[in-house]
Amino acid sequence: MQKPPRHQLDRSAWIQGALDTLADEGVTGVRVEVLARRLHVTKGSFYWHFKDRQDLLSGVLETWKDGRIRDIVKQTQLEPGGDPLAQIFRVVDVYSTSRNHKGMLIELAMREWARRDPATALIVEEVDVWRLRCARTLFLAGGLPMHEASTRSMLLYAYVFGVSMMNCEKFDGDIARMKDDIRALIARSPSDRTVPGEALPPSP
Repeated sequence: MQKPPRHQLDRSAWIQGALDTLADEGVTGVRVEVLARRLHVTKGSFYWHFKDRQDLLSGVLETWKDGRIRDIVKQTQLEPGGDPLAQIFRVVDVYSTSRNHKGMLIELAMREWARRDPATALIVEEVDVWRLRCARTLFLAGGLPMHEASTRSMLLYAYVFGVSMMNCEKFDGDIARMKDDIRALIARSPSDRTVPGEALPPSP
């Protein structure tokens, strides 16, 4: 009787399995034996594609970095003739929702890993710089000076990461309205310096 063909995994499948494990267990959980069981293959399959665990971890870092940068560029790219303010609103909306729960878990695990490993810290820093520079380009296109564009970029991502880690639905009766107000504060145009609820200055 002919044996069924063995389940084969390529390098990218191992890396994706490692990313899934990273989200669930952190970097200490990313071990060859654990991954082999999780992926239902033997450890021998691993060594077809990687020299050792460190080789796998390097692949995880590069895959995460390249994927995040591609996504950042895609989400912040302004089409010719596009409205920078509308694109900033879109960036806030995309990154402040909880649609990609696993992505946020991986992000948090990467930052925890970076606290203990200098090479990982450099990768996380590179991704953050891409985030801030791409956002700043949008604010500059909207007419803000460099210093304020930099500040708004930092504020945007401080909000995005902060709100993603908070459960604040019971804080206010209208969280959707509050988020709209915050988005308007982050993205308002240079000609609109009045924040929601702020009184206009008296006429001369």
